[in-house]
Amino acid sequence: MSVTALNDLIRPDRYPRSSTYDPAWLLRLDMGPNPLWMLEDLAADLDLRPGMRVLDLGSGRGATSVFLAREYGVEVVAADWWIAAEEAAAVFAEAGVGDQVTAIRAEAHDLPFEQESFDAIVSIDAFEYFGTADSYLPYLARFLRPDGQLGMATPGMTREVRDLGAIPPHVKEVVGWEAIAWHTAEWWRFQWEITELVRVTSARLQPDGWADWLLWARACAEFRPDGRAQNQPVIDMLIKDGGEFLGFALVTARKS
Repeated sequence: MSVTALNDLIRPDRYPRSSTYDPAWLLRLDMGPNPLWMLEDLAADLDLRPGMRVLDLGSGRGATSVFLAREYGVEVVAADWWIAAEEAAAVFAEAGVGDQVTAIRAEAHDLPFEQESFDAIVSIDAFEYFGTADSYLPYLARFLRPDGQLGMATPGMTREVRDLGAIPPHVKEVVGWEAIAWHTAEWWRFQWEITELVRVTSARLQPDGWADWLLWARACAEFRPDGRAQNQPVIDMLIKDGGEFLGFALVTARKS
């Protein structure tokens, strides 16, 4: 599998909504695996409707927030700790959704919102950094309205590292200890449901998610000025893995 042109990233058979977006634009906003592919797949398990207020938690440079606003007509609060609000706001204005998306800089454990502020909270390729603690789901759920929706996509494993007894060597070589936060979809299901604060509506490993990740990493290596050095280790990891351990866990729930 190789990337010979940006058009190779347009895949209407699998991601029809994402395929309407310019891959070059998305590459400029790159911070990891293709976020629109994950979000489009995740959104199939959610019920997002125009006018809803949605928190995009860990929104990065803003691609997912643009997608939420355009595709579902929701009002978005884009919250990220690593990216300045002014930088994200410029992306939203350029994309024509500045009136629908509000950018803020916020740390995930210190969110500046009133309780029951959102109809939905979505997090793409970020939850692994802050959401694994036993106390986090109870904290986050307070910001959802009754019956509000929660959805996240995060790097995941086909088996728990605890059950394997060690991080697979080809994964450890690239990401080190961070892989202990890459849980199975069923781990997330239990972690959320045991609180009795939400009812999980779906928990699954994205089909061929590792292959999507590999395709995108190759594109970043080929088409970004600094892409080869940053992405080659990830490419090598994914080739060695071949889907044996790595993928993306997609989980959705409703507040009880």
